[in-house]
Amino acid sequence: MTRRKLPLPLALLLLATCTENPTQNGATNPQSVAVLTQHNDNTRSGWNDNETALTTSNVNVQQFGAVFTLPVDDQVYAQPLVVGHVSVGGGYHNVVYVATVNNTLYAYDGDNGQLYWQESFTAPGMRPPTHSDMTGACGGSYQDFSGNIGIVGTPVIDAARGTLYFVARSTTGSTFVQYLHAVNIVDGSEMAGPTPITATYSGNGDGSVNGVIAFDAQRQNQRQGLTLLNGFVYVTFSSHCDWGPYHGWILGYDAATLQQQVVYNATPNGYAGGMWESGTGMAADAAGNLYVVTGNGTVGDTTDPTSPTNRAESALKLTPAGSTLRVASYFTPYDYQYLNNNDLDYGSMGGLLIPNSSYYLTGAKDGKLYLLNKDAMGGYSPSTDQVQQVVQLRIDANMHCQTAYYQSSSQAFIYVWSENDQLRAIPFNRASNLLDTQGQAVSSGLGPTGQSGAVLSVSSNGSKDGTGILWASYAFSGDAEHTVSPGILRAFDANDITKELWNNRQNISRDGAGNYAKFSSPTIANGHVYLPTFSNHVVVYGLR
Repeated sequence: MTRRKLPLPLALLLLATCTENPTQNGATNPQSVAVLTQHNDNTRSGWNDNETALTTSNVNVQQFGAVFTLPVDDQVYAQPLVVGHVSVGGGYHNVVYVATVNNTLYAYDGDNGQLYWQESFTAPGMRPPTHSDMTGACGGSYQDFSGNIGIVGTPVIDAARGTLYFVARSTTGSTFVQYLHAVNIVDGSEMAGPTPITATYSGNGDGSVNGVIAFDAQRQNQRQGLTLLNGFVYVTFSSHCDWGPYHGWILGYDAATLQQQVVYNATPNGYAGGMWESGTGMAADAAGNLYVVTGNGTVGDTTDPTSPTNRAESALKLTPAGSTLRVASYFTPYDYQYLNNNDLDYGSMGGLLIPNSSYYLTGAKDGKLYLLNKDAMGGYSPSTDQVQQVVQLRIDANMHCQTAYYQSSSQAFIYVWSENDQLRAIPFNRASNLLDTQGQAVSSGLGPTGQSGAVLSVSSNGSKDGTGILWASYAFSGDAEHTVSPGILRAFDANDITKELWNNRQNISRDGAGNYAKFSSPTIANGHVYLPTFSNHVVVYGLR
């Protein structure tokens, strides 16, 4: 373990712009943008609209490519995060934070690759769990992970506190624990806690004992990115290959003390209802509401499928209510039983709140996009989906993917690239509040195949023409659901996705990254693209 103890000035954080950040060439970096959470903000749009260096003119194989790499000790499932203008290493620097499934957290200079510190967060006397520890998952042949299962969900950073939050998992082989950590971004020291993740909830559902369900640190999989909202850190859970008993949990912690304040169980009188969304963090709005989609499991209570209790296969708007969350609105597809019976879960796709609108975009393994009014989602009807819009993509587009959003000078776009389908840019019409499927652009040729789609991010200088770039990362070959596969990163003109600008296999000896990091989006900040991999490094791309 390498760790460098550094001073702890409290006034260390963000400025909107900065001219003090040294780059690899000794010049200064005029950008100091932060990416503090999965997919940039709580809408989960994946859009950095403050990128001033990268344009559709200079992102090409002659001018753009790999500039350095950040070595790490294992696979990277969590999206790298960036804080601009951090007082560290004797000056102010853009710092990128990388977490691995070996429970190691790294802080690197985002402009030149200098390591400021690294720290291990495996519990004393333990090791990270591995896929072989999930003995009942997939009938004992669990392959969704190929090795360690330490830090998986993308952390979240509280800029005001200078604190990074994440969940680390450890085991002895028979005892399993999960801890919520809050560490100082300057040197990795614990700011509060760590707090063991435990919870109970009243209910007679799967695994209950005497009317109480207890959180299971072995079976519950912390897959989604964490959400920071109004002084609370929210952590969500799914499972490992539907290995029960398990439930969809949301746990909320005080960001200052790490004391547990909120416990919500999606299926207290039923089973399952896990929260995956291909690693996308739970969304939230300015009013303090949370938005999430649950997977297969129990819908409704006893004979009433509209009951707010047991809301698997559902999009949920959740409002804090004392020590739990209240279902303020929901939507369940009319054919949820068919989805359950055929493993076509709702919520396989990362959902997003369309910025500056009242709409929440979600997707299911049946290849459908569901556009919902976030305040009146549509509930449940046995014969039809009473929602804003349903869009059917290819029937075998299983939607293990992350969507993204961009507002150009003339229109808004939703991007989606499921496995077994083409890349699509679908305009969102703000007059009708509908997706313009007739006006969509579709790329030529298929991309990812099998059961793992593409993860997408967007960069631009506001809505300035010639700056919008869509970045897509996916498995170049093979099926990344159950195998470690070689990856590709591609850049497209965000206004015309039929135009590919660059990809990292055009000059593979210089720009190749190695193996695709499943569900871990590229991070674009300050003229660089940080691409996580399963090849024990993050590759950093920029102007050469």
